[in-house]
Amino acid sequence: MPELLVELFSEEIPARMQRRAAEDLKKAVTNALVDAGLVYESAKAFVTPRRLALTVTGLPARSPDTREEKKGPRVGAPQQAIEGFLKATGLSSIEQAKVESDPRKGDFYVAHIDKKGAEAETILAALLPRVITGFDWPKSMQWGKGGLTWVRPLRAITATFGTENDEPAVIPFQSNTVESGQTTYGHRFLAPGAIRVRRFDDYVQALEKAKVVLDIDRRKEIIRADADNLAFAQGLTVIHDEGLLEEVAGLVEWPVVMMGSFDPAFLEVPEEVIIATIRANQKCFCLRDGTGRLAPNFIITSNQVAADGGKAIIAGNERVIRARLSDARFFYNQDLALPLEHGLPRLEESVFHARLGTQFQRVERLVKLAAEIAPMVGADVELAKRAAMLAKADLVTGMVGEFPELQGLMGRYYALAQGEPAAVANAIADHYKPLGPTDLVPAEPVAIAVALADKLDTLTGFWAIDEKPTGSRDPFALRRAALGVIRIVVDNKLTFPLAVERDLLSFFHDRLKVTLRDAGARHDLVDAVITPDSDDILEITRRVEALSALLGTDDGKNLLAGYKRAANILAAEEKKDGRSYDAPVNEEALKLDTEIALADAIMKADAAVAARVNADDYQGAIAALAMLRAPVDAFFTAVLVNDPDPAVRANRLNLLARLRDTMRLVADFSKVAG
Repeated sequence: MPELLVELFSEEIPARMQRRAAEDLKKAVTNALVDAGLVYESAKAFVTPRRLALTVTGLPARSPDTREEKKGPRVGAPQQAIEGFLKATGLSSIEQAKVESDPRKGDFYVAHIDKKGAEAETILAALLPRVITGFDWPKSMQWGKGGLTWVRPLRAITATFGTENDEPAVIPFQSNTVESGQTTYGHRFLAPGAIRVRRFDDYVQALEKAKVVLDIDRRKEIIRADADNLAFAQGLTVIHDEGLLEEVAGLVEWPVVMMGSFDPAFLEVPEEVIIATIRANQKCFCLRDGTGRLAPNFIITSNQVAADGGKAIIAGNERVIRARLSDARFFYNQDLALPLEHGLPRLEESVFHARLGTQFQRVERLVKLAAEIAPMVGADVELAKRAAMLAKADLVTGMVGEFPELQGLMGRYYALAQGEPAAVANAIADHYKPLGPTDLVPAEPVAIAVALADKLDTLTGFWAIDEKPTGSRDPFALRRAALGVIRIVVDNKLTFPLAVERDLLSFFHDRLKVTLRDAGARHDLVDAVITPDSDDILEITRRVEALSALLGTDDGKNLLAGYKRAANILAAEEKKDGRSYDAPVNEEALKLDTEIALADAIMKADAAVAARVNADDYQGAIAALAMLRAPVDAFFTAVLVNDPDPAVRANRLNLLARLRDTMRLVADFSKVAG
């Protein structure tokens, strides 16, 4: 079957936009094909700095004929309705419509519209320019006289369609001043000549000969493998950075990997500074030596096969990196000369939020909050206050001004250099954590106190001014802050009640539900253990774990079935009687051995479960509940709850209510599926 090949050849596309653009092109074209009745077998998009490409295989030569039925107004409807129906269906007269009957609606008009299929080339000639014109770039520009907006000037369009055995046809159309054809171009410097394109296979091969690797993932693999091999030959290892690798692969069409070096004297600067400097300014990878220390070398990815083996390229990168590292060393030494706390007054000049004050005012809140939290997490109060006071001090340093991503980390280096306790320095670095789902959480008590203070201050502050997340909108990363609190509490096994307003507590519950479900917990179990007043994150997670363990056993499943039966009976009888059954069980009115045994088991279980819950031993509480399985089974086998004697019946219903209440000490089993 025929194959479609599209290439949009332009000036350099920013690396950060490339992968998304390729997927957007594929989605736009394939959606338009399906809408036009052209189904296909497969589609794949590709991108390089200078081209977006798409191949679609298994397309039919034409769209199928179709017949559409459109229901119209009832017979005898006003003329205006009749005319609207004719216009919508393309009929010239109502006599062309058929009359059908409906038992309830009566007679009404129906139009059967036959549509002939169209040649695929004709359809493509109409839809491809629409896709190009409507393409949504994060940023775009206009050039020439055609009015087209594109990320960079569009230089050529390839659009061919045909089978592998035939000479493909060019899909004729024009975008801006560029007409479609079957000509593309190779590497800008290594093979800039024109290439005549027929179909995808020879297109890829022709580009390879012209020093263009079309697939971005293949370019990434080439860079990764060549960098690893080059480093290995020198006894070094590459510090891999997936984000940088993606960016670099988007900067080159023919990757050539080289190694440069810098003066080892620069290694006196913190390694994070060196890595950030080399990454940001030259898009190069850093390396480590055999001991794990940062090596005075870096990996360059060039888009050139240089006649001199890359000597000039390496020398140029070394020259720029030397200058940038000199600047970094200057900032570092300048920052070290000024104690961190001397920079605190400058935080008065930095606004945290117009309605929440300056960064200095925020620091004052953090100091107070960290002092309150410290005893709850086993931290020294004075150390927590000191760490909170210095936590934001590095925001006004020269190094963080140059590299904002180093905030906290540079504060730690400066604090240690100035003689601050290690606990304070580590808290300055770690109080921003966790920054994502895979990031480590603070583990030292002082760092935990400051990190919790930082996140809770953010959440309570924005809640106070009614700046809450809505839908996908979360400009102040409040969801991340809440997840950070949850992870810090759970990972460090902290009993830390959240003393926040009800609405914010509900927000924490929602985030905790997401976290637990992502970890594999059943949604119904999560709902079963959370109440509107549940403020202990660790307690909730432990209850979910214990409940999950119970319901994974036969005892748990049978106990749940018994609970459901008891709850259903209670609900039905309470509704029928118009009253609730919550009175104490009259032990003297118990007649049968099985109900006496159940009452005794519930009394013992209630005391045991309450004691275990108070001791935060949820596994023990669940084990105590599990002991009810046998007496519950025996009760429902031998006892008629709705006894003819009203007093006996009421007493048995009260017994079932006691069972329900005892089990609810651990969870609301009515919310558990099963």
